[in-house]
Amino acid sequence: MRQAPRPTLGTAGTARSARSARHVAPARGLSLVELLCTVAILLVLLGNALPMLGELRAQQLLRATADLLETDLQYARSLALTEGQPVRLSVQALADGQTCYLIHTGPAHACRCTGGGQSRCEPGQRLLRLAEQPLAMGVTLAPTERSLQFDGGKGTVTPTATLRVTDRDGRAIHQVINIMGRVRSCTPTGLGGLRPCA
Repeated sequence: MRQAPRPTLGTAGTARSARSARHVAPARGLSLVELLCTVAILLVLLGNALPMLGELRAQQLLRATADLLETDLQYARSLALTEGQPVRLSVQALADGQTCYLIHTGPAHACRCTGGGQSRCEPGQRLLRLAEQPLAMGVTLAPTERSLQFDGGKGTVTPTATLRVTDRDGRAIHQVINIMGRVRSCTPTGLGGLRPCA
């Protein structure tokens, strides 16, 4: 008795793939209407995100300026203690509306900001640090024309002060310097992550 030949694997596989190919829908791309709807949705989402990004950037600039001021206040105090002589931090307003502060030796107005990252000091006095808050940044420092002196023996400060860093939207961070020359940060406008000012 002869048996009928079995179908080979290749023949069966070809028959199966031909049957399944009939049931697969042809691939199709996006129509013009679908593409325009997708672009419109992306534009709406982007339009909502841009103001939030701008506000986040403004808050980061405010925090960075306040953090730098806090660091420089501590730096002025440590310099006074290290060198054993008084060191000043003086805040000044420039003619174009921007502000700056300097860390220097000598009396209150021994060094002055002249703009463009430059300063002028009286003979015999040293400029130790200069920081400007350009108008384009939208961050200013107040009160201006204030000079704090850190004592070289004890690190105390005269007078005590609250230096206010504000942006053009009214947000503010205060750096409060107590008699011992220590600094604490607070906010009167409810910025997240900072304690409210009492």
